[in-house]
Amino acid sequence: MPASSSTARLRHIARNASDRLLRPQTLVTAGQLPYDVLKHDGLISLRHYGPLDAPSIEVNGQTLPVSPTRHKIPLLIVPPLAINMLVYDLFPERSLVKYLLAQGFDVYLIDWGKPGRRQAHFTLATYVHKFMPGLIASVRDHSGSKDISLHGWSMGGGLALAYAALSGDRGIRNIITLGTPVDGHANGALGRQYARLGRLLHKARLSWRKVPARWNYAPGWVNVIGFKLSDPVSSVKGYVDLFRNLHDREFVAQHANQGAFIDSLEAYPGGVIRDWMTSVWLENETASGQITVGRETAYFLNIKANILCIAGASDNLANQPCCERLLDVVGSKDREFYLAPGGHIGIVSGSQAAESVWRKTVEWLGERSD
Repeated sequence: MPASSSTARLRHIARNASDRLLRPQTLVTAGQLPYDVLKHDGLISLRHYGPLDAPSIEVNGQTLPVSPTRHKIPLLIVPPLAINMLVYDLFPERSLVKYLLAQGFDVYLIDWGKPGRRQAHFTLATYVHKFMPGLIASVRDHSGSKDISLHGWSMGGGLALAYAALSGDRGIRNIITLGTPVDGHANGALGRQYARLGRLLHKARLSWRKVPARWNYAPGWVNVIGFKLSDPVSSVKGYVDLFRNLHDREFVAQHANQGAFIDSLEAYPGGVIRDWMTSVWLENETASGQITVGRETAYFLNIKANILCIAGASDNLANQPCCERLLDVVGSKDREFYLAPGGHIGIVSGSQAAESVWRKTVEWLGERSD
């Protein structure tokens, strides 16, 4: 390599390394899709993404035409807690929301906000009973449609299922779950560990449900560490790949966008993580088709909505048997399982998501949204 080329390469490496380390915000292009805030209570907000003003969009280097027709039934994205919303609009060319808009869907999204210690007492019932009904009512008022579809990733799918089961809301036409754990004890080695812990607590006549909510509160930085430790090999590999590709501005920018999401997780309200941990992982009551919501029990047999259950083939947090159990316990006649490439985040915003999960989602949902 000529000396001038080597010098230029070193300059690129130095600039990219400096920007990634000291000025990562200059590389971040996530979260740029415009939206309107329809409702905001100081913590939680409801977004509405308007139709795209363009004849086509770019998705992973391919041109996708924007549909001139709109589906009648709106789609409400129900995220899990503890994440920021960048994952749904991670890159200009890899944005789930933009893809859905291009396919003719009217898209709404719940932003759970940034809960702090003042919200540590929030429980699963707080979100299912207090927040979900009002947010869904706002979607109906704005869209003019009684029927809506719900799209829930991870715990977001659990919130959608609990609401549909407990409310008896027949206007919930379709529910899509992605990486939502249902049979926690079937989740490989992690599930077996939770099963053993659950048995020990049962023998000792102890219940995690009785632990004060404030003791379960997990600040954002704890969730970041916990998430990275759930797949330490991939976490380390990501930084190794960054080091090897510091000369590539586009690669460095992608790493910065992913970091903007993963390194900025929000806190878990203590009551929510306690309830979720108990129902799904320790007592595993969801595997038998029920979940405790406050003083009530939500039975999944009460769910009549069409169900698309998606799992990631390499998801360590909610594997195929863990997710697929949902089809055995819901009351839906129209139910389908789809195994997609990717891990827990990959099925939402990974490089293969558009050709697998997103395409499957719009094909399945499109047939049931008119």
